Amino acid sequence: MPPSPPPPLSSEEVDRYARHLVLRDVGGPGQMKLKAARVLVIGAGGLGSPLIQYLAAAGIGAVGVVDNDTVSLSNLQRQVIHGTPDVGRLKAESARAAVGRINPAVSVEAHTLRITPDNAGALVEGYDIVADGSDNFETRYAVSDACFHTGKPLVTAALGQFDGSLTTIRAHEMGPDGTPNPTYRCLFPDPPPPGAVPTCAEAGVLGALAGVMGSLMAMEVIREVVGFGEGLVGRLLMVDARGMRFDTVRYGWDRGNPLSGRDQVSSRTERSGDPGSLGRFA
Repeated sequence: MPPSPPPPLSSEEVDRYARHLVLRDVGGPGQMKLKAARVLVIGAGGLGSPLIQYLAAAGIGAVGVVDNDTVSLSNLQRQVIHGTPDVGRLKAESARAAVGRINPAVSVEAHTLRITPDNAGALVEGYDIVADGSDNFETRYAVSDACFHTGKPLVTAALGQFDGSLTTIRAHEMGPDGTPNPTYRCLFPDPPPPGAVPTCAEAGVLGALAGVMGSLMAMEVIREVVGFGEGLVGRLLMVDARGMRFDTVRYGWDRGNPLSGRDQVSSRTERSGDPGSLGRFA
């Protein structure tokens, strides 16, 4: 049974979202789509912090936050949804309290667990779109695979020391030319070997870059929900903070990918891509 539509915008909501309502590509219908949307955010860290804040400010109806970690003092350099009084608190609960201060009309569902291939599908199933800002490859692959199997769009981003990347995966759909849209595994077939990519604690990360990438994630989620402009399906946005450069490269469906591929016997060595180049920090 489809969910019931949300009630019309109240006078307070009309005032709160006034700058959206006058945007031709958003307007009242777009704002109602935002109000009806359920977005699952993976990670309340460097990427998730600005992402959650802007989703709340935009009026997303329900935001699920998945994170089983607690706030530490070293997080606060980039994880701006948390403050000094939150040190030691569960990140999902800290994020829920922050959203309540930003926009009490937004429902926050805190999931204090670690995503695995066993539980990802059931969790993803309850949302309209997933935004992954996790800090490890195991979670990224579990989430992207679950999104494919449940038919959910995925906005996924990653951080390096001075670089970041962002793309949108709609692998459950066909492209305009009749070819399947690429999966995450078309872009990066396999995770790098354990220990091949240094952790954030080992290599460091520019704090403000997390804000840039998390905000871009929020913009892509909002664009996907409302349905305007050209999204990042089949395109990888790369940000270089050293040179202040934004570049976009296109990628396509790999017929040998293990999710939607038609040529399962193709050699993995024929596929290219190194997810280590995307970074892993949040």
